[in-house]
Amino acid sequence: MKKRETYNRQTGCSVENTVQFISGKWKSVIMYHLLNNSTQRFGQLNAKIPSCTPRMLARQLNELEQDGLVEKHVYETVPMVTDYSATAFGQSLAPVITAMSDWGDKYNALAKENAK
Repeated sequence: MKKRETYNRQTGCSVENTVQFISGKWKSVIMYHLLNNSTQRFGQLNAKIPSCTPRMLARQLNELEQDGLVEKHVYETVPMVTDYSATAFGQSLAPVITAMSDWGDKYNALAKENAK
């Protein structure tokens, strides 16, 4: 698989380096589901992220695969089955994704409280 062209990660802001991997509207959401549910088929991910079109989901998964965060498994069956899982490198993002989830839970609780 050809790697995506990225800038030199040896220099620059470490937050910018991290954001480069999870930038894109759906990448962090995809990683959240892969980290919490281990291996997922394309259709399962698509069902869990209904606002994301199948084309965009495929594109984001492809970029995550090129960046080494996600591994694609293709099974030569009829019909062909494809599933995705987080690589060891992708699993290293778990603390970041968990922190984002925790922050989102706190924001949702605050928003619900302020709506009263």
